Amino acid sequence: MTALALAMGALLTAPVSAVTRRLEVDGQDIWNRAGAYMVGDTTYVSLRTMAEVLAPDAEVSWSGGRARISGSGIEVAAAPGQNYLTFDDRAVYIPDGVRMVNDRVMVPVRAIAKALGGAVDWSAAKGVTVTPGDGRPGVAPYTADELYWMARIISAESRGEPLRGKVAVGTVVLNRVASEEFPDDVRSVIFDTKWGVQFTPVANGTVYNEPTAESVLAARLVLEGGREAGDSLYFIAPSLTDNHWVMDNRTYVTTIGVHWFYR
Repeated sequence: MTALALAMGALLTAPVSAVTRRLEVDGQDIWNRAGAYMVGDTTYVSLRTMAEVLAPDAEVSWSGGRARISGSGIEVAAAPGQNYLTFDDRAVYIPDGVRMVNDRVMVPVRAIAKALGGAVDWSAAKGVTVTPGDGRPGVAPYTADELYWMARIISAESRGEPLRGKVAVGTVVLNRVASEEFPDDVRSVIFDTKWGVQFTPVANGTVYNEPTAESVLAARLVLEGGREAGDSLYFIAPSLTDNHWVMDNRTYVTTIGVHWFYR
């Protein structure tokens, strides 16, 4: 093997972790202090450690099977095994779940930073950089009307589905909002009739029913940025309908519960 080949091989096999495994807050690397580790592309950190550096006046406690950060006008909670973290009346989706490692509650750095008003940046050169805020989350990126209708369509379409399936249904709605093929807001997407009624609950009226608590949670998760089912624009429950147009005309993405998702 030539010297050039050896040099190129060294570059290609050099561990990315040697570059990225740094967690900087106010110029200090707290990777080890936070017990940080990677799950895919996600950096998990100790909830307690991040509370200490981003909201030093708050209190961290354990009760009811969950860790809590409270005080200074904030209320954050995370339970190992759940796929979300709550803060005030909001929530952020954690696909790989809240974890317990060596008696420490571990959450994605972006999730806890968002809950405590911090900003997160990443680069191959510097790793993860967290910029502290005032210890409180910013303004919710959605309106009460968006939450109202998102919760109702999720509940009506996926009442019996797991949380992941509910988030996937909400993802389809927001993918349509972002698509030039559909209207550009949540309510208009739900009640779109350009090619006929798009959602069965609009036709049968169940979209107006009071949503389940988990559907409201799923709506918050989606509106905060949580996603499932990729770039899907359609979903169908083949066992519950005779109309399989979507299956014959769109590209399959994934199956979650009874729903098959297509783009």
